[in-house]
Amino acid sequence: MPRTRVALAVALALLATPVLSACGGTSAASDARVVTVYSADGLKGENGDGWYDKVFKDFEKQTGIKVEYVEGGSGEMVQRAVREKSNPQADVLVTLPPFIQQADSKGLLEKYEPKDSVQVSGADKAPDGTWTSVVDNYFGFVYNKKELKQAPRTWDELLDARYRNKLQYSTPGVAGDGTAVLIKAMHDFGGKEQALAYLKKLQANNVGPSASTGKLAPKVDKGELLVANGDVQMNFAQTKTMPDLGIWFPAGKDGKPTTFALPYAAGLVTKAPHSENGRKLLDFMLSRQAQKEVSSIGGGFAARADVRVTDANAVALTEVMDGVDFFEPDWNDIDKNLSSYVEDWKSATGS
Repeated sequence: MPRTRVALAVALALLATPVLSACGGTSAASDARVVTVYSADGLKGENGDGWYDKVFKDFEKQTGIKVEYVEGGSGEMVQRAVREKSNPQADVLVTLPPFIQQADSKGLLEKYEPKDSVQVSGADKAPDGTWTSVVDNYFGFVYNKKELKQAPRTWDELLDARYRNKLQYSTPGVAGDGTAVLIKAMHDFGGKEQALAYLKKLQANNVGPSASTGKLAPKVDKGELLVANGDVQMNFAQTKTMPDLGIWFPAGKDGKPTTFALPYAAGLVTKAPHSENGRKLLDFMLSRQAQKEVSSIGGGFAARADVRVTDANAVALTEVMDGVDFFEPDWNDIDKNLSSYVEDWKSATGS
């Protein structure tokens, strides 16, 4: 081969080397103008009008970094990240508890404290800095306001025959809100065995498993279901296009409705292919402007304690939560025993 062709071949090979390296997640990949988000459903609007839609659009406009978005149940997203651990595809992971704790315990999250995360309360972020809440939220149920003149009040009401094949909750261990059903039942009934005994009875009315909680509210709004589980942020946002959707909270043993915090928590994926872009997006989601829009656009609660909003949605959300008692689950216990709790639920319900 002539010397000039040899030189050209070597030059082409050298030029090709960064491209090949980028496939393996090296610095060349980190420089790409893209960031990939794996997230639980709820923050992206059905019609492009959700908080994610606005934040991602503004982020891309400000930074030139395009957001690639993958959505699923919290457990589903964590399991996907686990399968890809040797070759991570996501940069940012957003899930509900206890799956963010699970992701942390499996080594999926790299320590990164976003700018202004000091404004997030200690209970809403990891002690070791591996995740931070970006949108505060609470567990709840929805009902059809047209078919039911008033919301059910207690768990026991859901055992009534009128709810047969008209009730559904998402799958514990797969969906964050589905796991929340089990957590709240354990709290309200005073223990795991009591909760499982109740959920076994409830199975007579349950339509069946659902990997995604977000798919249940439209069925409730249409009257296909009378009751389903959900969370306040997602369901409140859905009421914009689903007028027959109402939010409620089953009462505990003392007759008072109860709930617990179920925030959207975000972390930087370990060895993320575009880690610097992931850091920038996490910073942006906690920026003051993005947090001010959590209620007005997303129908949720700002994660930053220093952000005070008085928009119409914020006022309405305060009314939704009025009179509801709050409890704090033992997330360390739930993270440690989640697999056994889910297996016990499967055995009790035959799921």
